[in-house]
Amino acid sequence: MGEILIIDDDRELCALIKRSVIAEGIEADYCHNGKDGISKLKEKEYQLVILDVMMPGMDGFETLEQIRTTSSLPILMFTSKDDNASKVHGLRAGADDYLTKPFVMDELVARILSLIRRYTRFNQPEGLTQQLVFDGLKIDFDNRSVDAVNGIFELPPKEFDTLVFLAGHQGKIVTKQQIYESVWKEEYVYDDSNIMAIISRLRKKIEENPASPKYIQTVKGIGYRFNKEV
Repeated sequence: MGEILIIDDDRELCALIKRSVIAEGIEADYCHNGKDGISKLKEKEYQLVILDVMMPGMDGFETLEQIRTTSSLPILMFTSKDDNASKVHGLRAGADDYLTKPFVMDELVARILSLIRRYTRFNQPEGLTQQLVFDGLKIDFDNRSVDAVNGIFELPPKEFDTLVFLAGHQGKIVTKQQIYESVWKEEYVYDDSNIMAIISRLRKKIEENPASPKYIQTVKGIGYRFNKEV
């Protein structure tokens, strides 16, 4: 299924994660600081990076920012800080998922498999017709349309791009700044009204009950999340 890179200064944890993912058919390399992690990423192609925040020297946030200058592969971050500030910092810097230590190994493996599947789905060879299919929702890239419980809708560009951005980060909390900078392609100006209006219009089209959304969930104080259960 591929190979992942673990960057964490906890040597025993690295070995345990490696054994756990090998049981799922995934190979793993590991190293214990950000500098070595950056070097390994230049030497080999991986499907995912697991990255610890608290490391000596170059910490996880600095390592994440360096990785994101050259790579879009999924990154799952570990932290012992169970607070919104650390999570938002990582998300804004480009992390795809977060897990707080201590964690259950089965949950980590499930998240790894989900991120690899999502990344593979969004990086198909050029020329293939691309559709994303969820429970009760189909996103058609050729027609820039959605087929949902309320009907088939051809979406305006900003609505379609916002939906694709959210679905492409399924299960991950994304901030309004991330949405704005990805969809509008300009610096975030702290005006959330456009984003909120687009989310409202999307919910009216794809949600059976917009007041209790199945797909686009609000994460109070942070942003939105495309439901990982669909």
